[in-house]
Amino acid sequence: MTVKPLLHSMLVVSLCVAGIVAWQRAYAQSYPTKPVRLVIPYPAGGGTDIIMRPFVQHLAERLGQPVVIDNRGGGGGSIGMEAAARATPDGYTIVMALTAQLAVNPALYKNLPYDPVKDFTPITLFADGPYVLVVHPSLPVKSVQELVELARKRPNEITYGSAGSGSGAHLAAERLKIMTGIRMLHIPYKGGGPALTGLLSGEVQVLFPTWAEGRGFIKEGRIRALGVTTAMRPKALPNIAPIAEAGVPGYDSGVWYALLAPAGTPRAIIDRLNRETIIVLNNPEYSKLLVEQAIEPIGSTSEELTQHIKRELDKWAKMVKDAGVRID
Repeated sequence: MTVKPLLHSMLVVSLCVAGIVAWQRAYAQSYPTKPVRLVIPYPAGGGTDIIMRPFVQHLAERLGQPVVIDNRGGGGGSIGMEAAARATPDGYTIVMALTAQLAVNPALYKNLPYDPVKDFTPITLFADGPYVLVVHPSLPVKSVQELVELARKRPNEITYGSAGSGSGAHLAAERLKIMTGIRMLHIPYKGGGPALTGLLSGEVQVLFPTWAEGRGFIKEGRIRALGVTTAMRPKALPNIAPIAEAGVPGYDSGVWYALLAPAGTPRAIIDRLNRETIIVLNNPEYSKLLVEQAIEPIGSTSEELTQHIKRELDKWAKMVKDAGVRID
């Protein structure tokens, strides 16, 4: 190829790129012109719903269009994640994913119907927080140490529930089992709401819900809180010690929330959603609500979330291997 044709080709490519960028900016300036769908990969009524319903109201005010929640539970969140991944990348479908969907499922499922890195464009690392180790009042324990001692005396007699096999709550319990050598029987449910119902009815005796899910029942005395799963004590829970301080040194198994869009969503729209989400997270009314739920708002860049997901993938791959958990 001679120099002149090469320069011509480079010019054509540059003009195409410039045209795409200009189109994206123009598209983002008019975005959105219709309702935005937020996929939550869990059934309605769980802890994610509790914090996301106020969020979508604030986000809708910022965007000038309704933001509608679409609960897609099942498969450890895989059904909702696949639906979001396959959606048109135009900014009108976004998804709120948790640790389980982005870092745990790839290590659990042999044929996962989505790729947490390739199929999504990160918007922001939304927040993080603890699970709370709670027990049914019929279980004669009032501390983490007493639970461990009782489980050692009664291997596989104590039942614990979860939002599903491979969920963050499931692995929080598995981590406790690994670090203490106890054996409990796992009863998986299709979401945090059904799992909590199972605990309240006495169908299971132990559960790791989020504070948002369990706080009302804990305050009413219908379930008993023994500890939180994060290494640090949340500001909202000064009277509930971390499990690491309550007899299991080194224990740490929290949950984080991330907002994403389908891969290929225009960068200008990702930037807009990132900016508006961070404004909502900094809203005193909404940030107070999160803190009251023992959740710490974050608000990262898209690039920071990408790196976070990659680090967590490595971390949880080891955790799943150590726990010996596998779902085919």
